[in-house]
Amino acid sequence: MLIDSHIHLDSSVYSQDLDMLILHAEDAGINRLLTPGTSIDSSKNCIKIANDHKNVYAAVGVHPHDADSAQDDYLDSLNDLLSEEVVVAIGEIGLDFNKNYSEVESQLSIFNAQIKLAKDKNLPMIIHNRDSDEEMENCLKAGDYFNGVIHCYTGSVEFAETLLSMGFYLGFTGIATFGKKELESVIRMVPDDRLLVETDGPYMTPVPYRGKRNIPAYVELIAKRIAELRETSYETVAQITTENCLRLFEGMNDKSD
Repeated sequence: MLIDSHIHLDSSVYSQDLDMLILHAEDAGINRLLTPGTSIDSSKNCIKIANDHKNVYAAVGVHPHDADSAQDDYLDSLNDLLSEEVVVAIGEIGLDFNKNYSEVESQLSIFNAQIKLAKDKNLPMIIHNRDSDEEMENCLKAGDYFNGVIHCYTGSVEFAETLLSMGFYLGFTGIATFGKKELESVIRMVPDDRLLVETDGPYMTPVPYRGKRNIPAYVELIAKRIAELRETSYETVAQITTENCLRLFEGMNDKSD
């Protein structure tokens, strides 16, 4: 049993064969998927996919790339979407000062507001962080809410230690298979009870399929590489990451068929 804790199933690259990919994942032992929204429309699409598939769950949020285009009532819209049974988290939210598709001020404002929403609703956050460590730490401490995962972690050992000390989980993608030494050091040091695996599909496809479309079944390749780095078995990584995911995203335990 394995869970893909972060995959963008609403991406257009999955539109032609989504049902088959989800069934393929089930056959491979991946029996739950979590798909996060990146805007209000994306969040609605993720909810629809989750409602249509018994083993898929959704998160709702406004991604930093979409911060500039968020409507004034985006918080009201998110709050409405939280009433859906399949929604288990606020995400994907955060900061991205690498691409800078949205202004810094917009990113900070929307991220801070969504931290508050998550805190008010006592929901975990799915957080995107790229080239924004200092501002990320400041926002999280100011929001005084440390419930969630820093997804697709690629940062330093030192910042990983900071995030872990706050209480966050760290999610690892196909980048774990790319041979990046510092990331491998992070993967080795993360406590068993803070580790998550994810494809982040359709991006971050693991070796040996790097450069091609990522699919849910490939989360197994990521878990196997993490097992190698941590000098443990695949079965152990599958067990601990599944337990961690269900502990963090409690709603993934409760969905009715």
